[in-house]
Amino acid sequence: MKTRYVIYTVLALVLAYLLYNKFFSKGAKEKQVATAGKGKRKNGPVPVNLMIVKDTTVTDQIDITGTIDANEKVNLVSQTAGSVTGIYFNEGQHVSKGQLLVKVYNQDLEASLKQVEAQMALARDINRRNEILVQKEAISKEEYETSQSSYNAYKAQAAAVRAQIGRTEIRAPFSGVIGLRSISPGGYLSPTAPIATLVNIDPAKVTFSVPERYLGLIKAGSKINFNIESSQQNFSATVYAIEPALDATSRTITVRAKAPNANNLLRAGSFAKINLTLDQIPKTIMIPTEAVIPDLKSSKVYVYHNGVALSKNVKTDLRTDTRIQIVDGLKQGDSVVVSGLIQIRPKAPLKILKVIK
Repeated sequence: MKTRYVIYTVLALVLAYLLYNKFFSKGAKEKQVATAGKGKRKNGPVPVNLMIVKDTTVTDQIDITGTIDANEKVNLVSQTAGSVTGIYFNEGQHVSKGQLLVKVYNQDLEASLKQVEAQMALARDINRRNEILVQKEAISKEEYETSQSSYNAYKAQAAAVRAQIGRTEIRAPFSGVIGLRSISPGGYLSPTAPIATLVNIDPAKVTFSVPERYLGLIKAGSKINFNIESSQQNFSATVYAIEPALDATSRTITVRAKAPNANNLLRAGSFAKINLTLDQIPKTIMIPTEAVIPDLKSSKVYVYHNGVALSKNVKTDLRTDTRIQIVDGLKQGDSVVVSGLIQIRPKAPLKILKVIK
C-alpha cells in the first residue's frame, strides 16, 4: 500500500513539472508573445495583380449533347407470305435504290400472268378487228364496245397479277448499307418477319435540344461543331429543321442538323458532344471569374485607384470557363484587382506586383 502512494506522488510531481514548463516558464511566455505578434493584422499594403480593362470580342457558345441518327432507316419486311427462293445481298453490303434483295415463291403467279396475257392478246386482236368493222358499219357499235371492255378487263387483270408478283420481290427503297439478315434460303417468310435493316447515313442527322432562352438565336442554316467518342476528328453540321413546339417538361426545343459522312465515321446511335455558336459580341468587357465577388443582391469587384482599393458594383452576364462578361460597372482603362482579394477591404492600400494587359 505504501508503495502505491509513493508511485502516485511521483506521477503527480512529474505532471506538475510538465504543466509548469508548458504554461508558466520563461520560454513558454516568450513563445506566447511571439504567437500573439504573428496574429496581429499587418497594416502594410496588400500585394496584388491588376488587369487593365479593355474591349474584346467574345463568341457566345454553349456545350450540349445530342444523338447521331441515320438519314434514312427502314426495317425490311415482305408484303406477302411464302418461301424464300433467293437472297441477293451480302450482309454489310452497300445496295442501290431499286436493287432486288429477296425473292419469295411466285411461280403460281407467273403462270397466272401468262394465262391472262394470252387472253389479253386475243382480246386485243378481236378489239382491233371490231374497230375496223365498226368503221365500215359491218358490226354494231355495241359489239365493238363489248370487245373493247373485254380487252380492258384483261389488261386490268394482268396489272393486278403483276402487282402481286411485285410484292414477292423485296427491293431497296433507297441506297444505303444493309445490315445482318434474319432469313435463310428456303425459309418461310411472313409479312411480319424481319429481313434486315437498311440504313443510309450519308449525310448523318444530328438531333439535339436547345434551352428556350436561345430559341431566337437558332435558325435553319446555323452551324454546329461536334465530336464523338470513337473519333478524334472534329465534325461540322448545318441546322435544317427545328421542331415547331417546345417540350413542356424540359422547356427545350428539338433541333436537327445534317453532317457530311462520306468516310462513314459517324454511326447511328452515337453520342455527340456539340459546341453551338449562338452569337458573337464585337465589343464587351471580359475579366477573370475570380475577380468577381458575389454579394447578396449584386456582384462587386475591386479596382486600383490612387494606391488604394475601391469597391464597384457590377452587372454580369455571359460566362466562359475562365472569364465572365461585365455589362455594367466597369469601363475601358479601369485597373481591376485579380489576386489577393481575401485580404482586401475598401480603401485598403495596395502594392502592385504585376499588371496584366
